[in-house]
Amino acid sequence: MARIAVLCGTGMSAFSSHLSSSGVKSTTLMIDSDWGQVPATIIDTGDGEVMVIDRHHSDSEFRTPPHRIEHRGNVHAVASFQPDLIMSINSVGSMREDLPPGTIGVGSDILDLADKPWTFYDDNATHADRTSCFDSPASQICAQVLSGIQGQVADDLIIAQCVGPQFETPSEIDALARLGADVVGMTLGPESRLVAETGIPHVALSCSSNWAAGRTPGDPDAEIDHEAVDEMAASMRESVGECVKALLSSR
Repeated sequence: MARIAVLCGTGMSAFSSHLSSSGVKSTTLMIDSDWGQVPATIIDTGDGEVMVIDRHHSDSEFRTPPHRIEHRGNVHAVASFQPDLIMSINSVGSMREDLPPGTIGVGSDILDLADKPWTFYDDNATHADRTSCFDSPASQICAQVLSGIQGQVADDLIIAQCVGPQFETPSEIDALARLGADVVGMTLGPESRLVAETGIPHVALSCSSNWAAGRTPGDPDAEIDHEAVDEMAASMRESVGECVKALLSSR
């Protein structure tokens, strides 16, 4: 049976409920790791199993801010599921006209210049190859699904990693764009590094939840509000779910 593990965040805290809304079997559990317990939901869709982890470990009263996420615990948990594929779903700010808020693109590479190292190997050096961060066949399947839903899809995104929890400044966005970035987020960099160490294929969906700072058409001074970002990201759950279904049926 096919297995896909999903790491999600902003706007996607109810993604596991969305997948299991059709009456399929779901199980919630806590996964032990050296970096704390990780809450997860496993959903049996009939076509395969999906593990969903909210990387922020959100509940009704608390949401871990992006700079405090223990990515090693999260990636260890999804790897313990022994999935065929790991999917990262990330809310991003868009710098591209063909990826307006409300649309989803597919990552092709990542630009992560953060100075904090993320690795499972602190005592014995292990150097994971990252020449091709994301799995091409899985990315193509997602691109086909999204193109059918949206009419077009940006499937060659360079995703910049910033630390947060603050949003970026217009000058920071301009600098990232000059370096080649198309979108910017706060969580994919550490995840991609750790997933590379597991050797499990990885695919990244970028949910455009807002225009990056200074890039709002006609209003470069427009402010970014996290509640609005969260609502916009949540509106894309169904499209992400269609990608998961297509990936399961392809396995």
